[in-house]
Amino acid sequence: MTVGGTTPGGGDTAAAMRPMSVSERAPRLRARLDGAGCDALLVTNLVNIRYLTGFTGSAAMLVVLPDDLVFVTDGRYGERATEELRRAGVPAGVYVGAAMAEQKATITGAVGTVARLGLEAEAVTWAQHRRFAADWFPATELVPTDDVVEALRRVKDDGEIDRLAEAARIADVALAANRSLLADGVSESEFALALDVAMRREGADGPSFDTIVASGPNGAMPHHTPTDRRIGPGELVVVDFGAQVDGYCSDMTRTLCVGPPASDTASRMAEVVAESQRAGVDAVVDGAPAKAVDETCREVIAEAGWADAFLHSTGHGVGLEIHEAPRVASTSTDTLESGYVVTVEPGVYLAGHGGVRIEDTVVVTADGCRILTNAPKELVVS
Repeated sequence: MTVGGTTPGGGDTAAAMRPMSVSERAPRLRARLDGAGCDALLVTNLVNIRYLTGFTGSAAMLVVLPDDLVFVTDGRYGERATEELRRAGVPAGVYVGAAMAEQKATITGAVGTVARLGLEAEAVTWAQHRRFAADWFPATELVPTDDVVEALRRVKDDGEIDRLAEAARIADVALAANRSLLADGVSESEFALALDVAMRREGADGPSFDTIVASGPNGAMPHHTPTDRRIGPGELVVVDFGAQVDGYCSDMTRTLCVGPPASDTASRMAEVVAESQRAGVDAVVDGAPAKAVDETCREVIAEAGWADAFLHSTGHGVGLEIHEAPRVASTSTDTLESGYVVTVEPGVYLAGHGGVRIEDTVVVTADGCRILTNAPKELVVS
């Protein structure tokens, strides 16, 4: 069974989004358990729990057994979890435990005589592991697992892509509605707030991460936090932001300038990064090594003499999290596949001049990619 999810204020747009195949995910996960060295999996990463069940709350554990799913939460979420799993068509028993002792009893009872129980290595703390080993599952072999659920999350189904596309559309609309504010001398913080409010009004759950607006010299810091600094004419302004729709994130960066750039260096930076970003997008295709996309972007920037000014990787996967697999970096061992959704975001950052970053979120296809973030890339704001 599939589930459509909800979008605040979505109306016709939400109705147009194709359903997600949530109920098909646990069976695909079970097929991976033996290869991960376990007979069952205790899922504690809330993002993975949402992916597997449709649950959107902040407290839950999920036991994935060979022929059953056992979902445990606390008293705040019993009714909500039951309804969300029902809508998703996920055949799990939902158990509510007001106290951790009750939740423990349910989970240990469900695990029973399982010989090998997988734990998500990236989601379990050292203290939790000690409790699980000594108190919860003393007779069970605990197996650290890595990337078992996340590997499934890499390839997006049609419904997921529709939500990512809607999140990108909302960000496009927000930027179009507010670009002219830059010419009014607003502060970085004011412009960031205007984007966040516009995305909410257009139907987003909220921003997908803290909006970045970095003007003038602040643009030389890739992850600058907006301040009360006023944006002046001739300054480069790096705007990195995104919307979230039904849990799915968009990510887009545009570099803008009020009037012509104040220096030839700033103009050249914008030209080089634009060329690098176009080349990187053109390199995205099913079967391409992710590191090759990174190398393509870096070659353009290196030829301009700014290899050392490209301070971060070229991109990353986007989905229920703003940063997820695969990595698009020089050290990546990933190969792009159809259905992956990644960013392409080269940048140049020079102290005293500022920064330029241009970023699109794209869906990998058999013959290239589909760009989801369609806001214009023109530098100059009149």
